Amino acid sequence: MSERKLMSLEDMFGENSEEINNEKEVIEITKLEPFEKHPFKLYEGERFENMVRSIKELGIIVPVIVRPKGENYQILSGHNRVNAAKKAGINKVPVIIKDNINDEEAMLIVTETNLMQRSFSDMLHSERAASLTQHHKALSAQGKRIDLLNDIKDMLKSDEIRDDTTSCHSGTKLRSNCEAGKTFNLSGRTVSRYLRVYQLIKELKDKLDIEEIPLLGAVELSYLNEVEQQLVDVILSEHKFKVDVNKTKVLRDYSQKEKLDEVIVFSILSGDYLKKKKSIKPTPIKLKPKLISKYFKPETKPPEIEEIIDKALNLYFETHGKEELNE
Repeated sequence: MSERKLMSLEDMFGENSEEINNEKEVIEITKLEPFEKHPFKLYEGERFENMVRSIKELGIIVPVIVRPKGENYQILSGHNRVNAAKKAGINKVPVIIKDNINDEEAMLIVTETNLMQRSFSDMLHSERAASLTQHHKALSAQGKRIDLLNDIKDMLKSDEIRDDTTSCHSGTKLRSNCEAGKTFNLSGRTVSRYLRVYQLIKELKDKLDIEEIPLLGAVELSYLNEVEQQLVDVILSEHKFKVDVNKTKVLRDYSQKEKLDEVIVFSILSGDYLKKKKSIKPTPIKLKPKLISKYFKPETKPPEIEEIIDKALNLYFETHGKEELNE
């Protein structure tokens, strides 16, 4: 069975003005549902209030892109516009309805259209991870979405996040990462890091976004399985331990050895594991030659000297009591 050919950006978004006029509709806002796996944080505060004021004055200029879902419609682009319209008291919004959009195409529309309206540097780490992951998946699909991405990339506006420590090298994985990075002016290493961050559970992504976990630490934590990540999240939430890269590297090491449990996670995150243990060994001493010659002949061998000293000490402590030994 041949795979369905993906529609072009022009077909998907209605870039042709005649098509927009034909497909644009106005529907009840109550019929709109959010995209279930929407990876972006919605606008809040002054930014959201500015959008509300703009919509009150001008209405929704750019139609919301949706796909049918039962008797309702799922939002693919325009979550913030819809929320602002609700607060502005608007009951109906203009939409462009796109049929036959599968889940992968839907996620690609969600991520790429967000990039059209926002700079890459304006995004949270988790949002960057989601965008790069979907973009990377498209590039890795052996041409299935290349036409779509080529249409989209000319409309993207992304600020630079520079990581000059590594350039693109040979190899399929790195080449794919570098291709994804070209769109966003990122190095292959930076792309790889964000692809790893996408593997984190939502709770740890949230902690990364509010800087409770450093980016490189989040990369290390991404190698833990889901149960281990959940354990890390619970302990961090309960105790507010500070997380640094060293701690996350130790956690990853124990995970790879399949020795990571609650006790070890707590010990590592609390910092107890990484504290240098005080040595309980007695301080070594060296007997002076003058003392040795006082009690032993020159030809006496060291093992014999040690044996005699041991016997003498035993006799001494038996005579004076064992309490002195333990003081």
